[in-house]
Amino acid sequence: MLKNKLFRIAVIDGQGGGIGAQIVEKLALALPAGKVEIIALGTNALASSRMLKSGANEAASGENAIIFNARQVDLFAGTVGMLVPFGFGGEMTTAGAEAVALSPAPKYVLHLNRAGIEMIGCVKEPLPHLVDMLVVRVRKYLAL
Repeated sequence: MLKNKLFRIAVIDGQGGGIGAQIVEKLALALPAGKVEIIALGTNALASSRMLKSGANEAASGENAIIFNARQVDLFAGTVGMLVPFGFGGEMTTAGAEAVALSPAPKYVLHLNRAGIEMIGCVKEPLPHLVDMLVVRVRKYLAL
């Protein structure tokens, strides 16, 4: 999957960016530098900044950044809030959620029940375990 192309992963988070920071940190450690670029997309500047400090290659904030980058990335990672209007405590806009949902890029979603959505059949695990599972799936998708 990686061939000669730079593979771009968008990690989307809101509020304080803590979950996104954990995802970014583990992806940055597990994926080959120079072949993968991690873009932190925060619904606000604090979330973007925290993910950038955790190892993202670049960061952007707000609805326009999410909409623009939804067409530019090869994979999304985050919680179910990135697909839900008013996700992340109300910070995810309808247009932002729609752009992510309509993007042809795969979406690797953690099933944290903070958007009022319960995903039946998902195993309840602590956040660090869920992030580890996400990283394993991304590595498998990239054939690493």
